[in-house]
Amino acid sequence: MTAPRALKPVRVAVVDSGVNPSHPHIGSIAGGLSVVPGAGDGGDCLDRVGHGTAVTAAIQERAPGADVFIVKVFDRTLSASIDTLVAGIDAAWRHDADLINLSLGTAKQAHAVALRAAAERAAAAGALIVSAGRHEEVRYLPGTLDGVVAVELDWTCPRLAVEVGADPERRPVCRASGYPRPAPGIPPERNLKGLSFAVANVTGALARTLTGGCRPTADAAVAALRAEADGAGR
Repeated sequence: MTAPRALKPVRVAVVDSGVNPSHPHIGSIAGGLSVVPGAGDGGDCLDRVGHGTAVTAAIQERAPGADVFIVKVFDRTLSASIDTLVAGIDAAWRHDADLINLSLGTAKQAHAVALRAAAERAAAAGALIVSAGRHEEVRYLPGTLDGVVAVELDWTCPRLAVEVGADPERRPVCRASGYPRPAPGIPPERNLKGLSFAVANVTGALARTLTGGCRPTADAAVAALRAEADGAGR
């Protein structure tokens, strides 16, 4: 009898502020690079603001077997040019990401053309972007573009759950808690929290549900989460 072939782990690119690999909530990291301007050849991926580390920890809590690759677009502050963000997305799919976590977004609709093109290049390479959708009547990019998994914040959602619904334009949307993995000794109200972590929570759920190399579409990914939720409710 032939042994079943092991499933390939999902490769998640975390496009953010880097990672602190010595943090107790951070598991194995498959590598990374920086596209921060002036960083030099590859740059360093050390997280100097904490955001990327917390995002990565939230993903790894849900999908500890995922293959996590770091793409640094922020350095000392949580801001980057549109060119840097696009470079980060391109670096993610070029390093064989199945999922690209963007716990960020821009409300500037003038960037739609550049971000749509970046999302299309990622999709053509088999990588799916998970990003912030709508929040408090603001439409964020690239999360509200076709072909991207849109995430909305829902403080009533259990921290480890994901709910699937539709936005006002009847596009599929995933809703999740905005709380990251709890930090010992830090009350939730004083810890990092918000839409960024709702995105990471959805990415982690997808990384746990999908398999590496499956070239997921947004519709298929959302359907997989819906099926998982329906199965858990039986």
